[in-house]
Amino acid sequence: MLETSLAGKECSSEPSSSAVGSKSSSASSHSLTPDKGQPAGEAAGLSLHKTFVNYGEAMMYSLETCPNPWLRAHSAWGRYIVSFLLIITQLGFCSVYFMFMADNLQQIAEEAHVTSRTCQPRKILVLRPILDIRFYMLIILPFLILLVFVQNLKVLSIFSTLASVTTLGSMALIFEYIVQGIPFPSDLPLMANWETFLLFFGTALFTFEGVGMVLPLKNQMKNPQQFSFVLYMGMSLVIILYIFLGTLGYMKFGADTQASITLNLPNCWLYQSVKLMYSVGIFFTYALQFHVPAEIIIPFAISQVSESWTLCVDLSVRTALVCLTCVSAILIPRLDLVISLVGSVSSSALALIIPPLLEITTFYSEDLSCATIAKDIMISILGFLGCIFGTYQALYDLIQPVNHSIANSTGVYA
Repeated sequence: MLETSLAGKECSSEPSSSAVGSKSSSASSHSLTPDKGQPAGEAAGLSLHKTFVNYGEAMMYSLETCPNPWLRAHSAWGRYIVSFLLIITQLGFCSVYFMFMADNLQQIAEEAHVTSRTCQPRKILVLRPILDIRFYMLIILPFLILLVFVQNLKVLSIFSTLASVTTLGSMALIFEYIVQGIPFPSDLPLMANWETFLLFFGTALFTFEGVGMVLPLKNQMKNPQQFSFVLYMGMSLVIILYIFLGTLGYMKFGADTQASITLNLPNCWLYQSVKLMYSVGIFFTYALQFHVPAEIIIPFAISQVSESWTLCVDLSVRTALVCLTCVSAILIPRLDLVISLVGSVSSSALALIIPPLLEITTFYSEDLSCATIAKDIMISILGFLGCIFGTYQALYDLIQPVNHSIANSTGVYA
C-alpha cells in the first residue's frame, strides 16, 4: 500500500543501480531539501521529480498535494512523525535483540555444567540463576558498541549474509527437533482468552513490520520494477515459515512454550550450539536494524557542530543509542511483553494506520473508488484499535509483580 501511494509521487523513469547504490536514505533526505532562497513552487516541483524518496518523504509529499490547506501547510510534520516512529520501532527491535541474546547466553552459560551429549526433552525444573539476566546484557554491550561503529554498507551486507546463514541453519535444526514426537493436540485449548489476542496483535505486527525498509530496498534494486514480485514472494515465504514454526512449536510444547522457542530446546551440546548460532545471527542483525535510526539522528547531530567534531559526535551518538537500547532492556527484561508493546505502539502506526491514510490523501483527487476508501479506513481503524488495546494489555502485564528468580532465569527447564 505504501509502495502504491508512492507511485503517484515518483517520476516515470526508474533510477539506475549505480545512482541508487551510492545513496542511503539519509543522503536522499538531504538532497531533497530545497535551498532557503528557493521559491516554494520550484521546491515542490523538485520534490515531485526526484527518482526516489523514503517513507518519511513520501508522507510529506503526499500531504503537500492533498486538498486540505492545513495539512499542506504542515506537511513537514508528516515526515517528522514517521521518522520519530521509525526511531522508536527500530530501537525497540534493538532492545528486544538485547534480551534475546542475554536470555540464550544465560541459559547456555548456566547449564554448561549439566549439558550432555544426549538430546532429551526438557523436564520442568525451576533453577535459581547464578547471575541476573541484566549482567549478561552488560557483557554484550561493548561488543555491540564496536559493531555499530562499522558504517560501510558493504561490510554491513557481509554481516547480513552471516546473520542469514546462521539463522537459517538454526531454523533447520529447530524444525528438525519440534517435528519429532508431537503429541496429539486434544489437550490444547481451542481458543485463547481475549488478553492473549491483544498481546498476539502486537507480537504479530512486531514480527512482520518492516515497512521502514520497503522503499530503501526498492531504491537499491537493480531492477526496481520487479520489486512487487520480490516483496510478495518474500512475504509469502516468511508467512509460511512463521505459521509452521508457531503452530508446530505450540503443539510440541503447549503452555510451556517460552518467549523464544530456542529456550525450549533440549539441554545438549547440539541444541546449545543452535542457541549460540541464532544469537550470533541476531548479533549481526542488530547492526542492520540500528542503521535506520542512526541514519535519521546522526546527520542532524553532525549538522549542529563544526567539521572537526564530526567523527566524535558520530561515534558518541552511536554509543549513546546502543546504551539506550541496553538500558531499556535492563529496565524491562520481559521479552514477550516488550515485543508486544513495541508492535502495538509504533509498528501498528507505521504498518496499518499511516499507509492507508497515505493512499487516501495521495489519490483522493484522482477519483479514488469508494470501496478503496472504505477498505483503507477499516484498516486504519483496525490498526488504531489494536494500538490502543494492545498497548494497554502489554503495559498492564508489565506492571504486574513477577518472580524474578524464575522470570529472569529463562532456564525454567533442565
